[in-house]
Order: sequence, then structure tokens, then C-alpha cells
Amino acid sequence: MTQDELKSRPMQELREKLQPEVAELIKQQRLNRLCEGTCFRKISTRRRQDKFWYCRLSPNHKVLHYGDVEEFSQGQIPHDSLQEKLAVADIKAVVTGKDCPHVKEKGALKQNKNWLSQSCMNPTNIYLNFVAPDKHEYCIWTDGLNALLGKEMTSDLTKSDMDTLITMEIKLRLLDLENIQVPLALLPSPIPMCEYCFCNFFCYFSHFSFSVNKCSK
Repeated sequence: MTQDELKSRPMQELREKLQPEVAELIKQQRLNRLCEGTCFRKISTRRRQDKFWYCRLSPNHKVLHYGDVEEFSQGQIPHDSLQEKLAVADIKAVVTGKDCPHVKEKGALKQNKNWLSQSCMNPTNIYLNFVAPDKHEYCIWTDGLNALLGKEMTSDLTKSDMDTLITMEIKLRLLDLENIQVPLALLPSPIPMCEYCFCNFFCYFSHFSFSVNKCSK
């Protein structure tokens, strides 16, 4: 299928029809990731980066469980091990970028001027601040928190996922119309893997941050 065909009026109408279903799929994926949890790095004005805390969403999507941890953890930490709780109903809003209080601080802003930031707000300006380890995790939590508040998910990752999933669905439907069978299992690799096959990974350490402003009782 050519780009012109994908941009045709019938295809655009089909894309619009598929968007709500795909958006719901992306939303559930984001919330599932929040339920798994993430380990965040604490950043202070003294530029100490050796402290961590963990946050994860409850299975019923009503409470954020969080607490300090001794070291960076890539595995899940049980809800019972996290000392603090924040009810989703107590979150007033989510803010990003320079509006985050921990980015406004002079020391933090100097050190992390290129961070993407996010904060959850409440009327008394009590914040729960996050510093995500990378842009992907930042997008996951930005989308997830906005979804919890019933707001639109607008991250670059959501836009990319939406385009990819809708395009795949359209192509699968066209294959079905042409009666082309799509294999359910992966086809065997034509070239056997060997010890001379390498994958290069580029790792970067850009930081992104956001904050949650929580309502006080």
C-alpha cells in the first residue's frame, strides 16, 4: 500500500473509526505499566543522586503506593513494602516542564535544565515529584497519570503507538479482504544465529522529570 493510498479519504475515515479502540488499548497498557511500578532517582539541590524511591499503582487503579528504597531496583517491589499512599482521587492535576516545583528550584534547574518534567497538583500545593530514568518511562507515567485523571494522553510515545497500531490494523484488514492467510506462529529464521552475530546498543542517560500535586485532607 502506497503512502497516497494510506492518505486517501476512505483510509482516513477508517483511521478515525479505529482511534477510540486503539486509544483504549494504549491506555490499558499504560495503566498496566504503572501497576508494575518504576524506581525513580531522587534529585536534590545539593546534586546528590544516590537516593531512590519506588512508585506503583494499585491493581484497582485507585491508589499510588510509594516509598524510599535503599538501592535502584529493576524488579517489582510489593505494595506492602511501600510506606506511603496517595489516593488517585486526591490528585488535582498533572503539570510538566518548568512548571514542576523541583525544576523551578535554582539548583535543580541548573543541573537538569534539559529535563522533561511533570507534577501532580492540589489546592494546597503539596507535590509528589518524579524524575524518570529516560524519555520512554517519562511518557509511560505522563500518559498513565493523565489517563487516571480522565485526560487525554498526548505524549510522543502515544502518537507513535497510535499511528503504528492503526496502520497495522488497516493492513491486516486489507489482507483479510484479499483472503490472504496471516500465519499465527513465527516463521523459522532463514539464517541460523551464530556467535558472530552482534547487536549494538546505544545507552543514554538523559533524565526526565514530573511531579504529582496531591490534595491534603
